[in-house]
Amino acid sequence: MANTLGKRYQCEKCGTEVLCNKAGQGEIECCDAQMKIKEAKPLPSSD
Repeated sequence: MANTLGKRYQCEKCGTEVLCNKAGQGEIECCDAQMKIKEAKPLPSSD
């Protein structure tokens, strides 16, 4: 799996977040597990 430039990755076990500033091959790991891409939070409506 390739790392995506500008994406945030989060560890599901300890909650550590990493911001990818250089794309490349390989996996980002923490606590002996692959980190997942953190999903963006929806913005509140302006109504």
